[in-house]
Amino acid sequence: MDFQMMKNYIQQKQNKILESQNSFYTSSGINVYIKDPVENISVKNVLFKLEETLPEHYFHEIEMIIFGWFEEFEKRSVQALYDSGTLYISNIQYDEMEMIENIIHEIAHSMEVSYGYEIYADQKIENEFTSKRMALHDILWKSGYKIPNSLFLNTEFDEEFDDLLYKKIGYDKLNQYAAGIFINSYAATSLREYFATAFTDFYLNTNHNFLKKISPVAYEKTLMLNNEEVLDNL
Repeated sequence: MDFQMMKNYIQQKQNKILESQNSFYTSSGINVYIKDPVENISVKNVLFKLEETLPEHYFHEIEMIIFGWFEEFEKRSVQALYDSGTLYISNIQYDEMEMIENIIHEIAHSMEVSYGYEIYADQKIENEFTSKRMALHDILWKSGYKIPNSLFLNTEFDEEFDDLLYKKIGYDKLNQYAAGIFINSYAATSLREYFATAFTDFYLNTNHNFLKKISPVAYEKTLMLNNEEVLDNL
């Protein structure tokens, strides 16, 4: 074997080793690919904890999880996305708990694909969300933020509304105004984020009393999704 052949052989072996380190399957059969290095967090440990904690049917819509940095994160100011069977998770996370929170939140969005009818068709969660939006509107109006009702009644994500909340008002003030109405200020962003935020809190906190008090319908919807037998009988 000449030098060039030997060099190519070694390179191929190194690539296979690297690929085996960066790509693997979870116990539920999800393909995981680490596009960019994840510092100080064991991805395998995080995914093991999630598969131990969440019901098995929550992973049915997920074919792949990719860890890395994507331009879309910067555009939307987010750390994770769900799209067409794939979870895109930022490789830059504060700690293991933040990564778990981001993944659960995106799993909630994947559940909308499988069970969107069960979540939204009766409009109960939409009515709960809209009433909270209007309560927030009244508080903001009295505090000097003269924002039209129409923006608060639109349950879909709206960039103009999002900018008003997080740029004009700001996170710190918004957290104060939303306290006692929403589980957190991000839940006010849109109906879908309201559901995903409640879903995430359900699995991050073993005590559900606060969630049941603040968002009883969102809590009941998550409780329903948690039980596959209930879903099968709907």
